[in-house]
Amino acid sequence: MSRASERAYEAIRAHVLSGATSPGEQLTEEQLAEIAGVSRTPVRDAVQRLEAELLLVRSESKRIFVADWSHDDIDEMFTLRQMLEGHAAERAATRVTPDQLAQMEAVNAQLHEAVKGPQPDLNAFLDANRDFHEIITAASHSPRLAKVLALLVEAPVVLRTARHYSVDELRQSARDHDELIAAFKAGDEGWARAVMASHLRRAFHTFADATEAAD
Repeated sequence: MSRASERAYEAIRAHVLSGATSPGEQLTEEQLAEIAGVSRTPVRDAVQRLEAELLLVRSESKRIFVADWSHDDIDEMFTLRQMLEGHAAERAATRVTPDQLAQMEAVNAQLHEAVKGPQPDLNAFLDANRDFHEIITAASHSPRLAKVLALLVEAPVVLRTARHYSVDELRQSARDHDELIAAFKAGDEGWARAVMASHLRRAFHTFADATEAAD
């Protein structure tokens, strides 16, 4: 991929993930070229890559849209995350290093700090949450798993899920991380997998309930 195509990919991906566009919204190559600051040729390369990541979809008439996932799509995505991240947590329980545990504790302290007040810092929460899960994936020592998870974890629906959390739910997420760290310190694979599973199913129901309420 050329440098211009890579720049277009990064800019368009960031634009979609930021929530600046709505699910189902149509985007033209001209709009995307303006967003990325490049010509339409690298935009086409970037769109193909973002289609493969399920962030953009193309209609039969070749029009480009922001992906709008159905309830079943969302359920499947969270189920896949539960399977894959549960596996990552299970592997990490017996492979995590003391340095990685220290990183998790430091990152989760930032996450706790982000949600301790009456007005949580959602951006700080999202950054810390992403970093925490990435450390677990790294500790699993599975490059293949990391590549597959990258397609799921940063999907727009995941970012929208966090925006539906109440303060109590954000704090529960931080407590889930505390328990994951405890499971890793104990080297307990089953405990780590179980906590990750409940953590992600709670996230799914939070999103599903908020989506149904908005319909």
